[in-house]
Amino acid sequence: MLSESDVSRLRAHLSRLYGDDLAAATLPRLLSLLEDFRPGPRALSGADLEGVDQTDVVLSCYADHVVENGRPGLATLRDFLAAWVRPEITGLHLLPLHPSTSDDGFAVADHTEVDAELGGWDDVARLAADFRLMLDAVVNHTSASHPWFTGWLAGDPGYRDFYLEGDPATDLASVTRPRTSPLLTPVSPGRWAWTTFSADQVDLNYANPEVLLHVTGMLLQYVAHGARILRLDAVAFLWKRVGTSCMHLPETHEIVRFWRSVLDLVAPGTLVVTETNVPHAENVSYFGSGNDEAHLVYQFALPPLTLAAFHSGDVGPLGSWVSGLGTPSYRTTFLNFLGSHDGIGLRAAEGLLPASDVEALCAAVAANDGLVSHRQGPDGEPVPYELNSVYLDALRRPGVDEPVDVVVDRFLAAHSVMLALAGVPLLYLHSLLGSRNWAEGVARTGRARVVNRQRLTRGELERDLADPTGLRRRVLDGLLGMIAVRAATPAFHPEAAQSWVPGGSGYFAVQRTPRRGGSSVVCVTDVTGRPRRFRGRPTDQLPGGSRLTDLRGGNEYAVEADGTIDVPVPAYGVRWLAASPIRR
Repeated sequence: MLSESDVSRLRAHLSRLYGDDLAAATLPRLLSLLEDFRPGPRALSGADLEGVDQTDVVLSCYADHVVENGRPGLATLRDFLAAWVRPEITGLHLLPLHPSTSDDGFAVADHTEVDAELGGWDDVARLAADFRLMLDAVVNHTSASHPWFTGWLAGDPGYRDFYLEGDPATDLASVTRPRTSPLLTPVSPGRWAWTTFSADQVDLNYANPEVLLHVTGMLLQYVAHGARILRLDAVAFLWKRVGTSCMHLPETHEIVRFWRSVLDLVAPGTLVVTETNVPHAENVSYFGSGNDEAHLVYQFALPPLTLAAFHSGDVGPLGSWVSGLGTPSYRTTFLNFLGSHDGIGLRAAEGLLPASDVEALCAAVAANDGLVSHRQGPDGEPVPYELNSVYLDALRRPGVDEPVDVVVDRFLAAHSVMLALAGVPLLYLHSLLGSRNWAEGVARTGRARVVNRQRLTRGELERDLADPTGLRRRVLDGLLGMIAVRAATPAFHPEAAQSWVPGGSGYFAVQRTPRRGGSSVVCVTDVTGRPRRFRGRPTDQLPGGSRLTDLRGGNEYAVEADGTIDVPVPAYGVRWLAASPIRR
């Protein structure tokens, strides 16, 4: 039962979105929706980020990423993960698992059902019993085959104003475009629908409070089926107003605050993640005040900045960015990642990487069987938007036939950067398994994003993993090994302090210090591929004569009298150096 203050809190959100009169008419239906909600057994687990610590690592994948004949995808996935990634991986992000008509699930045709080929809600609940489950909430649009859309198109009064219509004669040049496809799509004679992402993905109209209620019901359904984290896909686009960029509008932030309030009140402990592939300063705006919007924000600048550091051998842009990182409160943190189902976004690097570096990354990826997707720039010209590649191939030196040792060492070194930073790590399944670009899939479908979305046959995959000298097994063992060390080290807690340690342009180096006491860890990674010595002095100075133990190798090093660290680092080497007291 909600208290009077809880009801007032919800009424205030609705009033800011729709005005007092419409808010008063909408509130009773909202309260009825919340009263009917029955949380799943694992939904109510605490508040905010309680229970999230250095042991948390999330794996992102499609429900049918690993397939075998005659079995639903979710059942096969559960068996595979149990055999190969537990207990190091504690969280699971399932990409859209509903019936869909395009975009590998992101054109949802029915939010209430699981695609029959993948299994059912019972299969989802079984995975929720094994992992901290994150479900994908596609909140900006639906498929053009969705019952809401077909009802709207047919004039069903129950779906009146559910979708945005546009007039092709209207000047929409100020609207930020993530694609080069048309913003408006004809859907019947004289009617044009707003389609931000594709003609089959039709934008919902949140100016209609009925849409907000329906989508809120969808989010609560996910929680009832065991989701403990909700990923709000493409949330920055929710509210549109002609004459603006239609990005990050005040109403969009208010909707995020509304959903945060709803979940805080009826499913405390459910975490909100915003997916906003935009320049960094815009991205972190979804933390809000630190306790009213997202708990976690994707770290979209990390993949391109890390990639640029390894290609150039210079950590300058990456180090400058890391030095300024921070969140507005200990109730928020970053979701750190390198590879993803969408490849490597470039928007977050705007203003952080020079154009010449972006051009070099595009050329390197294209030379390694990857592709470059574009968006429509302000002048109407195409602008690089996304590198379509698995991260392993994006890191490769173009035109160089490298030994597998070098490929693996560089890949693990890049992930040591991600694992060292404050936040919760997220690994894409193809990264965890050392996959290569799937050029055949692109040729077959004509879609660039397919290059890093290959479905893997379980039998073939497990034969590869059975070879301890093979690429897949070496990558898997290396990543799980680093994750295990990280999980056992309090300095990697999301709340632990983070500071940059200068030590030369070819080294990524940060110091992590536990907030509640304990040993600090200095994390050093070589990005040049040349064996050298790292010399640096942490901001949180270590006493001269104290010892540093490499958590991954066991070697010990002494801190110099003035607090300088001087350690050898092999090519693409990683040192996680834990401070120990002075020995008398």
